[in-house]
Amino acid sequence: MTDRYRFPDGFLWGAATSAYQIEGSPLADGAGHNIWHRFARTPGRTANGESGEVACDHYRRYADDVALMADLGLAAYRFSLAWARLLPDGTGRVNPGGVAFYDRLIDALLARGITPVATLFHWDLPVALDDRGGWLNPESADWFAEYTQVAVRAYGDRVKRWATLNEPWVVSDGGYLHGALAPGHRNIFEAPLASINLMRAHGAGVQAFRATARDGEIGLVVNLEPKVAASDSASDVAAVRRADAYMNRQYLDPALLGSWPAELAEIFGEAWPTDVANAALPLICQPIDFVGVNWYTRGVTRHDPGAWPVYAAPARQPQHLYTDVGWEVYAPALTDTLIWVTERYGRRPIYITENGAALQDPPVARDGRVQDPLRVDYLRDHLIAAHDAIARGVDLRGYFAWSLLDNYEWSLGFSKRFGIVHVNYQTQERTPKDSARFYREVIRSHGRSLDAPP
Repeated sequence: MTDRYRFPDGFLWGAATSAYQIEGSPLADGAGHNIWHRFARTPGRTANGESGEVACDHYRRYADDVALMADLGLAAYRFSLAWARLLPDGTGRVNPGGVAFYDRLIDALLARGITPVATLFHWDLPVALDDRGGWLNPESADWFAEYTQVAVRAYGDRVKRWATLNEPWVVSDGGYLHGALAPGHRNIFEAPLASINLMRAHGAGVQAFRATARDGEIGLVVNLEPKVAASDSASDVAAVRRADAYMNRQYLDPALLGSWPAELAEIFGEAWPTDVANAALPLICQPIDFVGVNWYTRGVTRHDPGAWPVYAAPARQPQHLYTDVGWEVYAPALTDTLIWVTERYGRRPIYITENGAALQDPPVARDGRVQDPLRVDYLRDHLIAAHDAIARGVDLRGYFAWSLLDNYEWSLGFSKRFGIVHVNYQTQERTPKDSARFYREVIRSHGRSLDAPP
């Protein structure tokens, strides 16, 4: 074991989850309905009709899960607050029962020396707000600002690192353009409005945080997928330009540069609301303390006339490994992505806020072991890629494995397992996989173990 892959002092080692995917008990103690609670109960929307009604039962088992985090050596835990737990109607009345749950969770983390990192919105909009238009309503920025103030007033004395939104691209693309995710709309005129209002909410949330918090940091979490042309053809190169603007630059450019990618007007045509988009930029472009990067794969991209409205589609790479959700495993692209963020937006603090792989895991063996060598390899290769980015000048401050637990994977139900800890959904028994043991040693050695033979 050498210092070849030793990470900088103070590097934050963590794992991540989200509220609806693990908590269960979505209406407990006075909570309101959220859009995933409704979406998952709609026939045909999720695999096998599965929902997060129970999920990992973290709402009741949080203390045991925090003990598990401590055993793994985690220095930080990234979780999301369920908006409708705190504000059952989305605005107005605050629910003491919901506030108390996160009080208990945060205090338990701190008691174990684990830094809480809170995400304000991870896709579970209160139903009461969806009934008022959801992210299509321009008042949504005000709703989010109020919610941010409630959360920061409740927890800002103990939580010092916050994120406004998690993956706004997924909310807009899956929820308003293609209908695969809650709230399940399919409308090209709605998708850009949803994106604009999500980003307005981000800006309003940052302002509310600055006005409310005594100290701490706030940032934005985006999922980035570097786009690479499948060939040198002009059509594939143009497809990459559109796909990159749509997925990667649509959110970072307005937040960090104060402008929209020109390609959005090309992609959305008459559905792109130029005046509304430009008027929103002063609110959106607020100074933030860090960028959170959720990274899973790269996108080798080809022109596809049937892939409306971007007309770009993945090009599968022969002989490359793909995960259980069809994502190519190619760790060097993580280094490239982190360098791209730094070069395009200036050197600023970055956290890898999610990174992991859904893979077919074997059952728990009689000796209590879950062997997941492909996930171990995935984590090793991506941690080395992260270290390479640091060596090339990226200000990378931390890494959060996705996910701590096998969990409810949205419209895919329980069919895909991302966790480094296996969950038996019938008994709720937790079993650390080999990947958890591997990650524990990485944390303990501060990365030195990455240089050990596999």
